[in-house]
Amino acid sequence: MPAAVALGLVPLAKIGVDAVTGGLSAEPVQVVLSRLGFWALTFLVLSLAPTPLKALFGITWPMRVRRTVGLLAFGYGALHLAFYLGVDKFFDWPEIWKDVTTRRFQAVGLATLLLLLPLAVTSTDAWVRRLGFARWKRLHRLVYLAAVLGVTHFTWRVKADLRRPLLYAAAVAALLAVRLVLLARKRLADGGAARRGRPGSVVR
Repeated sequence: MPAAVALGLVPLAKIGVDAVTGGLSAEPVQVVLSRLGFWALTFLVLSLAPTPLKALFGITWPMRVRRTVGLLAFGYGALHLAFYLGVDKFFDWPEIWKDVTTRRFQAVGLATLLLLLPLAVTSTDAWVRRLGFARWKRLHRLVYLAAVLGVTHFTWRVKADLRRPLLYAAAVAALLAVRLVLLARKRLADGGAARRGRPGSVVR
């Protein structure tokens, strides 16, 4: 949806304005990296919210923007990686390789983005038809693992002040817990319906 895309690009515009006006502090590269990563994780967590909101409160409009929010998460994550590669490390591949292999938060961050890549590629209705809804839905459950890894990346990166990472961890845990409860209820309901539908199971 255009409005959701426009709203989602506001943080990126803010980074641009701050870059021009000198609002990125004394370490602009690290500030930009942090902001891009923050918004990538924020949109990733928000993409998990529509189903629980619908189930618990009957709020349905977030379902219409869920894919857009997911694409924003991938977009900010890709910019986060590109900025790290090109601006922070100047494409120094040996140094980048050393980071990925010796700094665990780097490896987890890369894994998070790689998990989001197939989800972004297959986010269109055409891919839903091509894969079939059941297979498409199974593939897109990778978003749960991506969210957990994203929070892990954030936690390991900040090291000292864990208040914000813990808030994200709590949000992801709560959203996943709701989904697990909904899944358990569905399986119980499906199992009950199957038992009632068996030959000879009707009470006479």
